[in-house]
Amino acid sequence: MNRLTILLGILAVGLVFLILNHDSGRTFGIDNDDFGSLVMLGAIATMLSAGLLQSRRHFAESVRQFGIWALIALVLVAGYLYRNDMQAFGSRLAAGLIPGRAAVFTDSEGLQEVVLHKMLNGHFETSVAVNGASVSMLVDTGASTVALTYEDAETLGLDPANLAYTARVTTANGMAQAAPVTLSEVAIGPIVRNNVRATVAEQGRLDQSLLGMSFLSTLDFLQMQTDELRLRD
Repeated sequence: MNRLTILLGILAVGLVFLILNHDSGRTFGIDNDDFGSLVMLGAIATMLSAGLLQSRRHFAESVRQFGIWALIALVLVAGYLYRNDMQAFGSRLAAGLIPGRAAVFTDSEGLQEVVLHKMLNGHFETSVAVNGASVSMLVDTGASTVALTYEDAETLGLDPANLAYTARVTTANGMAQAAPVTLSEVAIGPIVRNNVRATVAEQGRLDQSLLGMSFLSTLDFLQMQTDELRLRD
């Protein structure tokens, strides 16, 4: 059995235990981060021992190979210990490269924050889960409620043709009639609200659905920073 097989075997076993005990946060009574470090140190020690036993006559070569494997092990340990930071960086990068994609971050206190990046048109837009379906919405603090286009309401199964258009609202296309409705669930990432007041605009009177104050006003934190909009539950 060569040293690579030994190293991969130790890492594989350690990884399996970490995956199985991810939710509990502890493996064999040890914190998962500490257990991960212990696995890596065990792999390094095993590699060192195997290298010395097999290459007593080539000590310099053994030291060189040990250094290479130690560096690989160090990279793996660092990757595991800083996995949350790497995930946050990946989310922020993806949000910046993919317009409208909401990035979710968790701070040191375990609080989750949704970050939206400004679109090329200067507005904040994102995909919102409404009653389990995805709807593209423009974040609009000037809208008193969540406002759905006629077409989005059809997609959500609200049957807009049979709604009562009793409310009068102002849209980019002028004054229009709207039908009051209640949405059972509206969510952006981990932020979920139930029984949200909303309206459905008459056909052709609203170009895009709006994420209005009936949702935004329930947030604990709403802040715009340059090209980012931060939302916190």
